[in-house]
Amino acid sequence: MPGLPALLRCSASLRSQLLAVGALGNAVPGRMDKVCDMKYKMMDSPLGKIELSGCEQGLHGIKLHGRKGADTDPMEAPAPPELLGGPEDVAEPLMQCAAWLDAYFHKPALLTELPLPALHHPVFQQDSFTRQVLWKLLKVVKFGEMISYQQLAALAGNPKAARAVGGAMRNNPVPILIPCHRVICSSGAVGNYSGGLGVKEWLLAHEGSLVEGPSRGGGSRLARSWRGALGGTTSSQPAGRN
Repeated sequence: MPGLPALLRCSASLRSQLLAVGALGNAVPGRMDKVCDMKYKMMDSPLGKIELSGCEQGLHGIKLHGRKGADTDPMEAPAPPELLGGPEDVAEPLMQCAAWLDAYFHKPALLTELPLPALHHPVFQQDSFTRQVLWKLLKVVKFGEMISYQQLAALAGNPKAARAVGGAMRNNPVPILIPCHRVICSSGAVGNYSGGLGVKEWLLAHEGSLVEGPSRGGGSRLARSWRGALGGTTSSQPAGRN
């Protein structure tokens, strides 16, 4: 039977292990074998306050705190956003994201000249359909274009996964940067959006994709939609918020 000193050493070791597990529980994972030192940045925008979160390795999230009404003219955007917090306190990916969003709202023609921040949310560290859909949307559907759920599902390799695409849009941690607002119903209706229908319509109008306000039926007339290799693929609206 072990003596008292051995039992005390065992107890101390177990306590340190439990404390380590507790600390990990409060951290945000990046890659599966690491934890991230999270940084946050608030900025103003025509849509209200936007919170950016991330670490030195990449951006984790974009959260819209304000809401924009559907009856607000995108041309009435205020002065360029005030960035809160000095650069010495903010991870480089957050500074890049803030600069990208500033250009998106006020000087869209500059977007092609700006680097996209690295993405380090856990959804981008795992091989999944959601990750594949989000990457495809980011790479293919550009400013002023739109795509249907089924078209995006086909681009991601599974034309029958329109409903899964809706789920991927709901789980998009970096809206606007990865433009889930550009994904619409095959019927031409704008569809739902996790940030609110008014925000989605504002973003589409800002990009020149809407030619009039919302109709009584809840949709808006679209100026144009994405016309890639899939052409006029159609399907019923997938269930989901986005």
